[in-house]
Amino acid sequence: MNPTVAALMFPGMFLLIFLGIPVSLALIIPAIVGGWFAFGGNVFNQLYGGLYSAATNYVLSAIPMFVLMGAILERSGIAARLFRTMQLWLGRLPGGLAVATIAMGATFAAAAGVVGAVEVMVGLMAIPAMQRFRYDNSLIAGTICAGGSLGTMIPPSVVAVVYASLAQISVGELFAAMLFPGLIMVGLFILYIIGVCVLNPKKGPPADAEDMRLPLADKLRITLSGLVPTMLLIFAVLGSLMAGIASPTEAAAVGAIGALVLCICYGQFSIPMLRESLAITVRISAMILLIVAGGIMFTGIFAANGGSRLIQGLTADLGLGVNGTLVLFLVIVFLLGFVLDWTANVLICVPLFLPVLTAAGVDPIWFGTLVIIVIQTSYLTPPMASSIFYLLSIAPPDMKYGQVCRGVIPFILVQFVTLALVALFPVLATWLPQRIVGF
Repeated sequence: MNPTVAALMFPGMFLLIFLGIPVSLALIIPAIVGGWFAFGGNVFNQLYGGLYSAATNYVLSAIPMFVLMGAILERSGIAARLFRTMQLWLGRLPGGLAVATIAMGATFAAAAGVVGAVEVMVGLMAIPAMQRFRYDNSLIAGTICAGGSLGTMIPPSVVAVVYASLAQISVGELFAAMLFPGLIMVGLFILYIIGVCVLNPKKGPPADAEDMRLPLADKLRITLSGLVPTMLLIFAVLGSLMAGIASPTEAAAVGAIGALVLCICYGQFSIPMLRESLAITVRISAMILLIVAGGIMFTGIFAANGGSRLIQGLTADLGLGVNGTLVLFLVIVFLLGFVLDWTANVLICVPLFLPVLTAAGVDPIWFGTLVIIVIQTSYLTPPMASSIFYLLSIAPPDMKYGQVCRGVIPFILVQFVTLALVALFPVLATWLPQRIVGF
């Protein structure tokens, strides 16, 4: 063991990331160098174990199916039907289109589970609609970034699948734990939007257009065709998983097949659409799983060089106690979220932090919920926020970086409020798993 080598692995990783090296390679290269000090010429035999572990992990095989489910819903136009339904029912409220955007983000997050896909899809539909009614650009930007980030918090989240596989806990239990905090966060987002638009109507005036004043019968027909089938699909996926009827991979496969059936029923199926959906799935899944393999290699070599003992010694020397250590670990996750992809963040932090907290009696499901909220918050926090850059890639020229940063700050504060509520009242994350998982 060489704790000095372990301590240098993190600076080496960050240096490679800042030099523009892909995150997966930035994890693998320090693992190779550090492994040489620990195992000499046998380092590649040791690293192969990490690659094999990622390739044969049954839980991780759910990731491509969840990504495919979201890709089909996005590419087939089903998501546009959802947004149209949300507009009809919510558009005439103060800030109604922004409220509809948050509701759409939450609904599509439950179908896609990937932040980038949710934000880009929602943004392409919502920005023109809100600018048409002269919404404030800061509110538009903050709403879309916040709605897109719900792909982390609303199950089935790919982040949660990776966390559960590393923590060796039930994916269904973690999804159940995230449900109430996710709904609380969505509710607080909506309350903020309505409140700020009541106080300052110019920020988000009601969208009182002729196409939103349809008879009730027409609204119900559009809702039945545009919203209900997708919600039934989401309920089938999450319900079967939380109730223990299906494994994560089986539930994800049901979601992908269900999305394809909906696509056919809506008359949107085509070979080019399927080809695009499969291409997106392969690209995103390969990226995630290669980072998973690199993260397993990195943390394994870090531990082999005495890194785990180094962390335990440092936390013991600081004398922070259980709560102080918990806060320290969450702060580290938050800061790493500025520079690391969520996959690398989870893969590095969970294997290192969770044993310390589990030994102190901390519930891994509760801690997982807190970690996922923190990762979601780091997505929004300037200056290196992933959500901001996703938005700027599709934003019109009149939407500036400064406006986006001002727009996301209130939503960041709402996320911190949600984090505080879950931290102070762990029952928000632990009650539902105890009641319904495996019922």
